[in-house]
Amino acid sequence: MTDVPKRLLLGRALRSDRLSETLIPKRIALPVFASDPLSSVAYAPGEVLLVLSIAGVSAYHFSPWIAVAVVVLMFTVVASYRQNVRAYPSGGGDYEVATTNLGRRAGLTVASALLVDYVLTVAVSISSGVENLGSAVPFVVEHKTLCAVGVIVLLTLMNLRGVRESGKLFAVPTYCFVLGVFALLAWGAVRAGVFGDEMRAPSASYGIHTDESGLSGFALAFLLLRSFSSGCAALTGVEAISNGVPAFRKPKSKNAANTLAMMGLIAVTMFCGVIALALATHVRMAEDPADNLLIDGVPAGAGHHQDPVISQVAAAVFGDGSLPFIYLAAATALVLFLAANTAYNGFPLLGSILAQDRYLPRQLHTRGDRLTFSNGIVLLAGAAAILVVVYEADSTRLIQLYIVGVFVSFTLSQTGMVRHWNRLLRTETDPARRRRMHRSRAINAFGAFFTGLVLVVVLVTKFSHGAWVSLLGMALFYVLMTAIRRHYDSVSEELSAEDPGERAPRPARVHAMVLVSKIHKPTLRALTYARLMRSDTLEAVTVNMDQQETDQLRAQWDERGIDIPLTILDSPYREIARPVIDYVRRLRKESPRDVVSVFIPEYVVGHWYEHVLHNQSALRLKTRLLFTPGVMVTSVPYQLESSELAKRRARRREQWNAPGSVRRGPAARTPGHKGTGNRRTGRRSGTGPSQRDGK
Repeated sequence: MTDVPKRLLLGRALRSDRLSETLIPKRIALPVFASDPLSSVAYAPGEVLLVLSIAGVSAYHFSPWIAVAVVVLMFTVVASYRQNVRAYPSGGGDYEVATTNLGRRAGLTVASALLVDYVLTVAVSISSGVENLGSAVPFVVEHKTLCAVGVIVLLTLMNLRGVRESGKLFAVPTYCFVLGVFALLAWGAVRAGVFGDEMRAPSASYGIHTDESGLSGFALAFLLLRSFSSGCAALTGVEAISNGVPAFRKPKSKNAANTLAMMGLIAVTMFCGVIALALATHVRMAEDPADNLLIDGVPAGAGHHQDPVISQVAAAVFGDGSLPFIYLAAATALVLFLAANTAYNGFPLLGSILAQDRYLPRQLHTRGDRLTFSNGIVLLAGAAAILVVVYEADSTRLIQLYIVGVFVSFTLSQTGMVRHWNRLLRTETDPARRRRMHRSRAINAFGAFFTGLVLVVVLVTKFSHGAWVSLLGMALFYVLMTAIRRHYDSVSEELSAEDPGERAPRPARVHAMVLVSKIHKPTLRALTYARLMRSDTLEAVTVNMDQQETDQLRAQWDERGIDIPLTILDSPYREIARPVIDYVRRLRKESPRDVVSVFIPEYVVGHWYEHVLHNQSALRLKTRLLFTPGVMVTSVPYQLESSELAKRRARRREQWNAPGSVRRGPAARTPGHKGTGNRRTGRRSGTGPSQRDGK
């Protein structure tokens, strides 16, 4: 009943051998992986002006210098990441660079920062898109939290359909937005430079109230640094391309590096152009528009809605309500919604790599029906929806949490690249290659210094404004991933069957088909148990979901000399249950009078959270097999050390509340009471006749 709506929403399942067909060209990769930095032009210039407004309108003249600093930082980061994608094209991105060159702790720190940043990317982009759309559709502003959650659900469904399909769909709005912004910049330049028109934004006549006439000295320097850190929102998402290199067509590294260059050039042009037009059209913004924005000398009040900078500039250049204005407003809202797609591609890929390294649950490494890491997509959507609800889809509040994570990953990644080049230079002798390495090292060293400096600025200027929440989230992710890795390592050590001659203790009897995923103690126990059941036939069955792992299992099987035949079932759609069910049905059809007995090794765990990390596939398979006629299912348990905790808890419960005590009632003896029972002899309690009286 669930399969039909699933296929309608997500499309038909794809075979594993069609993975190469999902790779994307540069023209699709640009909107897929770079929509976040491209769309930041819709809110980053506004954040710069919002912070400067604290010092009054006169502080706006600092905005071009802040824009220049952001541009220098953008080109530095882009040039640095071009070295990353060439040196590490496997898709690990910053996490792989930091882990390889700086160690496990640095890698986990980068991973924690990126995971938090991806969640915030979705929340900030969606919230900003709702606010931009609200400038044209008042209903959206009135119900912006509900609308934001609805957009998250829609984006989740589209990404579950696959990277290529979502990329084709999202490419059109992204290119429409870029075209609209360049048209805005060109027409604004023509009107100002050729026709000499005076263009005024809707807020040009407003005033800004400040507590003091102006700031100077340290206070002004701090304000400028804070404004610069807010403008650095334009850099978020740059690292997504380094994580998404495997999704590019060949040559992967070259295509990814070229996409980075295109993204940087387009993003800085739009960012600087919008800042320039905002100054030319006299845009007025305030952090607290209700109190600090003055309309005819009177505070705007709580009911005033402050339109984003790009909307005000479009109204001044194209005319408020004109067709080009509506086009740009719609394109801006769409591209902001789709900017979250950068995170929808980066978060699942990173989650898959972390799951493969045993830092996250293994389910995040599993591809769904459409060859996407669907569990990671759903997890990202849930976390972003929670943030949107908690912060009521307010982009100004959410953006204070932003940026910290991305600059942590920038700094550690570039530091790791410096160590990478140092290591290669120790052994490289070719002069030409050494010159290229020296140049690359210089680029990465400057990037590490610059991004590290910005990280300090961001932490100092944004900590009390909400950045502490991001740091707390990073710490929680770090602790969680460390705990998961520790658990998986302890389980692996406990289950390892290092001695080729090791055999599990001989249990009682039984038979049949033993399901095998790898050779460890639970598998050996299940094989021995099934062998002693004296069945007519006995075979081991494994499902081929990863050819490399299957080949490794076959080699270990032959090396150990296990005399039970190993049957390999192909699974082109990466399912476990269906190939086993189909195989069992074939056996039943060939010999209808036979009974098939399936043995499933399972872990016995003691903590509630361990159930999430283990036995999920076994549970689904058992559920399906129980409804298959002529099949007997046997679980072969293997008790992990943590199961002793559950055993002790059960014993304490038995001592506190022994079986049957509720039914028997109180056992205390009362004066004159002759009917007290004896639990050991099984006599009844109460006032009824004893066994002797009843003879």
